[in-house]
Amino acid sequence: MTAPAQPANTRRQVRRVLIITLVLNIVVSVSKIAIGLFSGSLAIVADGFHSLLDGVNNIIALAANWLAARPPDADHPYGHRRFETLAALGIGVLLLLMAFELVSSALERLQTGGGKPDYTPLTFAIMLATLGVNLFVAWYERREGKRLRSELLIADSAHTASDVLVTISVLVSMALTQLGLGWADPLAALIVVGLIVRTALTILKQTGSVLADAAPISADALREVVETVPAAERIVRVRSRGPADAIHVDVDVEVPAATTAERSNAIAGAIREAIEAKFEGIQEVEVHFAPQGDSADDPALLARSLADPLGLAVHEVRLTQHDGQQALEMHVEVPPGSTLEAAHMQVDVLESELRQAMPDVGTITSHIEPAAPSEPPVELDAANSAQMEARANKLLTEHFPQAEWHDVHVTAGDGGLALTAHAGMTADLPVEEAHQTAEDAEVLLRSEFPSLTRVTLHTEPNDA
Repeated sequence: MTAPAQPANTRRQVRRVLIITLVLNIVVSVSKIAIGLFSGSLAIVADGFHSLLDGVNNIIALAANWLAARPPDADHPYGHRRFETLAALGIGVLLLLMAFELVSSALERLQTGGGKPDYTPLTFAIMLATLGVNLFVAWYERREGKRLRSELLIADSAHTASDVLVTISVLVSMALTQLGLGWADPLAALIVVGLIVRTALTILKQTGSVLADAAPISADALREVVETVPAAERIVRVRSRGPADAIHVDVDVEVPAATTAERSNAIAGAIREAIEAKFEGIQEVEVHFAPQGDSADDPALLARSLADPLGLAVHEVRLTQHDGQQALEMHVEVPPGSTLEAAHMQVDVLESELRQAMPDVGTITSHIEPAAPSEPPVELDAANSAQMEARANKLLTEHFPQAEWHDVHVTAGDGGLALTAHAGMTADLPVEEAHQTAEDAEVLLRSEFPSLTRVTLHTEPNDA
């Protein structure tokens, strides 16, 4: 019932963006350092090392993306998603450190006057070219960060944008230095430092809010959605935490004390569906129930709650009047294979408890019937599940390469195993072809895995 924040396909796209920007940042930094050493310009060399810091940030981001993608384990039962937030926090800290270095260098140059670099047309041409690359990287990374809802890409794009400002300040100082204004370079650096500090503080504020469990969705907005579920009679509390693409929601709801486990599960499912349909980035929705008041006014709920511990199920519960007294009629399902004597004894216990709970009821009439037989649950440990998922993913990729398969999951339940998978396909592909691919894939999976009782394949456009 929950939606993963970053499916495998999204994580792959984030990694691809980081690798592309890493290569471009290395090219830019090497070019700046080389031309800076050649011209004797400390500003260009410093700018080159600042661009190299962008590459270091990309490497940190790649490592964080890999860690964040790992599944929950015993030490991290809620997953590793916070590693990505910590990486974004680290980028913000690096920005502040870099700003401090720039201030120190600028003040030293203002005090000493410094030497005049030897700029040539080639120097200006290379700096303008690196500026163009930086502009592209910042735009590309921010666009993909918004599309993929990755706070790490957005934070890294902000760092790259600061590199653009630094390069512009260097170009301006180069031009002014050529006019004999040696103080222009350190002054421009100080102006850029102010912008960098503002960017860094923004990143630190955003990541700090996530680490401090600030609510990504207001409680009022969540409450309005939960109130649309008719069975949620009284909402005690709603909370949310986490980053925008991995939101955890907790909902506390009061229900009648006699509400059965099956009924509670249905209510929880309806609440989850309503929240996931309204808000994006929902990672998990936990619904907690508290008993509400006396349930004796609802004989059906009371009968179900008393039948559950006895291994019985009831339906068609009716409270009527007979000879001036209340009379209760109900159908009671007993385990299949029970003898009449054993079933009658179980129902006697249920009727006795009902009489104690409902003293105004004079007669109780129970229709005894066998419950529908259920298949025994299939056991599936984590290792076997992962093995089946890997094999299924390989089969789908090999036989249907026209689709991008991801989020392959195998789960166990009553009666057998269920497999779900997502297939990304070309957006302009006719729906008939997409459906046929899914049909053929289902046939393949069922033939390879006879234990599967349900196969659900979700087709979607690649850019969804």
